[in-house]
Amino acid sequence: MIKTNFMAIAAVAFLAPSTLFAEGPASVLSETEQHILNAVDENYVASLAFLEVVVNENSGTMNHGGVRAVGDHFIGAFEEVGFSDTNWINQDDVNRAGHLVVERKGDLGPRLLLIGHLDTIFPKNSPYQTFRLDGDKAWGPGISDMKGGDVVMLYALKALEDLDLIDSSQIKIIFTGDEEMTGKPIKKSREDLIKAAKWADIALNFEGGRSGIAVSSRRGASGWKLTVTGQRRHSSGIFSESTGAGAVFEAARILNAFYEELREEKYLTFNPGVIVGGTDVQYDESATRGDAFGKTNVVAQKVVVHGGLRFISEEQKANARTRMREIAARHLPHTDAELEFIDSYPAMSPSDNNQQLLEIFSDASEALGYGAVVGNDPAKRGAADVSFAAPYVGASMDGLGVYGSGGHTPEEYMELSSLKDATARAAIFIYRITREDAPNFR
Repeated sequence: MIKTNFMAIAAVAFLAPSTLFAEGPASVLSETEQHILNAVDENYVASLAFLEVVVNENSGTMNHGGVRAVGDHFIGAFEEVGFSDTNWINQDDVNRAGHLVVERKGDLGPRLLLIGHLDTIFPKNSPYQTFRLDGDKAWGPGISDMKGGDVVMLYALKALEDLDLIDSSQIKIIFTGDEEMTGKPIKKSREDLIKAAKWADIALNFEGGRSGIAVSSRRGASGWKLTVTGQRRHSSGIFSESTGAGAVFEAARILNAFYEELREEKYLTFNPGVIVGGTDVQYDESATRGDAFGKTNVVAQKVVVHGGLRFISEEQKANARTRMREIAARHLPHTDAELEFIDSYPAMSPSDNNQQLLEIFSDASEALGYGAVVGNDPAKRGAADVSFAAPYVGASMDGLGVYGSGGHTPEEYMELSSLKDATARAAIFIYRITREDAPNFR
């Protein structure tokens, strides 16, 4: 197991808690919170050094050994921060490296679930492998998505542990090993995350953030596959009573009706990502790749369309699926259509509790002098692991990680100042929401 040494800091006396939630969230730092900020400052150099170590360890999703190695770095680090209850959950049955679960069992305050992921999109043979500093930025594979956020979480907890502020807190951490390419079936690969969410009151995800904006809602994502059949006939008979319209016209009718009848609904989008049609069609759903043969003088007998659906709530998803099925059932002559739906990520729907949690986070940000934080436009964020937790907890939030850009490309970087800033904000925020008198949102 890989161990990581932390910079030691002097113990600071624990100060009596204020009446933060009795009087409402505070937009100024208390004396205790100033000590938390000081601890974050003192640990900054160590946090950057640790980030370099984990970024330089390739952990592309299918590099199982690399994912586990990054997990080992964090196991050692969390144990040094007082989180000695660590467990690696193997996911061999879905061909993935597994998940790291870390727990601190307490009896005071809300139950807090913290979420990150260990894998990146960069495979073992990727030319983009190395951490580097350049001016006010740090570059490296997965530095903003999301090893930077993982380190923010770790060092926010370290600052609180250094001051004995979470001794009795109830905190569970899960770092998934396949966020970038989830194991299938997804029900199996996410069962441990869902189990943790059912235990928790609040879930926080540390994906990359943006200045002044936090993620209080995300759309869900699911797949759909449309299979259309027609009669194989000579093209001279198309549209006739005996031949009908053929599979291509029927598929075009259905897709156009989706566009005409559903595109105006807020937060609902549906994208036909791949289409294969002709006389002889082969389609590999797992690879989203297909081959087709046809002739201009033969009516096509089969079309396969594979697409995605995004939605803001389970209700919106269900309603959209019903309307899509109704459209698909209006067959042109001598055609048929089958529409299948594949569940993937649930929605992290907007809620009053999420808004209240966001306000606490914004107050912490203002107290640090970083300015207010507002909720995101859910149409501009993709699905993430927090989506699996959101339906089961009282409140959830995302975007607590570092600021950066270029994710999923060899130009991925982190704004260097955001490592310390995000850590300080997360530490103050976690301190405020884990206190005995904090709301648990249940």
